[in-house]
Amino acid sequence: MKRRVAISILGTTLDVGRRPERWERWRPNVALCQQSGLFIDRLILIHDDRAEPLARSIIKDIETVSPATDVRQHILNFRDPWDFSEVYTGLRDFAHGYPFDPDSEDYLVNITTGTHVAQICWFLLTEARIIPARLLQLSPPRDRQAEGDYSGTHAVIDLDLSRYDEIARRFASEKAEATSFLKSGISTRNPAFNRMIDEIERVAIRSAAPVLLTGPTGAGKSQLAKRIYELKKSQRKVGGAFVEVNCATLRGDQAMSTLFGHVKGAFTGAATDRAGLLRSADKGVLFLDEIGELGLDEQAMCLRAIEEKRFLPVGSDREASADFQLIAGTNRDLGEAVRQGRFREDLFARLNLWTFRLPALRERKEDIEPNVEFELRRFLEREGQNVTFNKESRQRYLAFATGPEASWSANFRDLSASVTRMATLAALGRITVDVVDDEIGRLRTAWWPASRSAADAILTEVLGTEAAARIDPFDAVQLAAVLHACRRHASASAAGRELFARSREAKRSNNDADRLTKYLARYDLHFDQVKQR
Repeated sequence: MKRRVAISILGTTLDVGRRPERWERWRPNVALCQQSGLFIDRLILIHDDRAEPLARSIIKDIETVSPATDVRQHILNFRDPWDFSEVYTGLRDFAHGYPFDPDSEDYLVNITTGTHVAQICWFLLTEARIIPARLLQLSPPRDRQAEGDYSGTHAVIDLDLSRYDEIARRFASEKAEATSFLKSGISTRNPAFNRMIDEIERVAIRSAAPVLLTGPTGAGKSQLAKRIYELKKSQRKVGGAFVEVNCATLRGDQAMSTLFGHVKGAFTGAATDRAGLLRSADKGVLFLDEIGELGLDEQAMCLRAIEEKRFLPVGSDREASADFQLIAGTNRDLGEAVRQGRFREDLFARLNLWTFRLPALRERKEDIEPNVEFELRRFLEREGQNVTFNKESRQRYLAFATGPEASWSANFRDLSASVTRMATLAALGRITVDVVDDEIGRLRTAWWPASRSAADAILTEVLGTEAAARIDPFDAVQLAAVLHACRRHASASAAGRELFARSREAKRSNNDADRLTKYLARYDLHFDQVKQR
């Protein structure tokens, strides 16, 4: 069996007693070694130099009631036992220096004695597993005279919430609710995206630091920023408003005035004072979308506002303040913008603490189906009309939407517009094959220039300019889609599974790698030449 080790602070008030009458009063550290069913093999008794006489007295009494308990003193002197920083640092240093051995010893931390500050510190150190222990709370006997027993009772508190079924279930439910909250209630199936949302949820609740959302236009940055704000507000991390500004629309004095405000007469047309969006976001969340479009002067003022919570309105000689939490969004590579001198390195470093890249829709093809259903629900809420697919039309649309031909260049905006068009044209609330075929034609027409441009880029990179120019336009788009798929996967088998999933379901072939290898061979290519290095 494991040895049981208790860690306790000497109670300079509760443990006092030298005369024989001391045995007729409850003393926590003596009672600790008298608990029924809780034998203490070793007691670490913490006290300061001034309490040495009391400590020796308590140790003698413990030897009387529990001779087998090994009591060891640990001297810890506090100038101010009510100073949280001093007490926490002292107890943490004790914990770091103690040779804990959880495999052979079971640890209890007695929170009955010591100041309230010390008790809070014990809790924090134990909850963080800096001390691998459970908490112990002792209580005096209710009726000492009748029982003649002054040992009292004890309760052991385990901070591992997973051990408590009801708490664990509730915690898991609340965590799932928060994650679903960030995903706007959409059942996403992409594992990487779900892991990212889980991390964002933890950051949003635990940190007030800036969050940077990157990714292509239409990937959902603005929507996610609003949900992060709503999650923070539900957790009482913010109390102010959500303020959003698209930095791409700001230029010159207008940018400064919009963000930082201005005073009357600051420039022509400044007829009244203006608070500015930073002050509007006080105690709330400021979302600077497309932050990469801000000018260098605005970037400098934003950095100071983030770090110091202070800034200078246009035309004013008095600083203003605003305590906001920042979410920034961009579809640019800010690292490259820093190298080109178009974005401040210090601001990028400040924003880059928590950076999350939202993947393009074509990288989350397994999430297209639930998002189609989500968009139909939004159409019902907006237009009051319930619209559904028939079985064949649904299969045809999803086959196209998840296939290599679908570029989704505007990401979720494309998908939302596509579903809205089909729902609007659906007779009697039913999307038929004809409606789907018409929509596929519209999407192909809209995407053709972008598809051709993207195809030209990757074909030129892989084949060279002359060889790429010899390929027919129709074949070029198909080959480009295959090459992009190859670069998303580490093996030909994995890329083949993505490209030939539909035909495999029809049992035309189950050797995806072989099919892909033969297709690439038509252009004198091999998978190892194409995959991302």
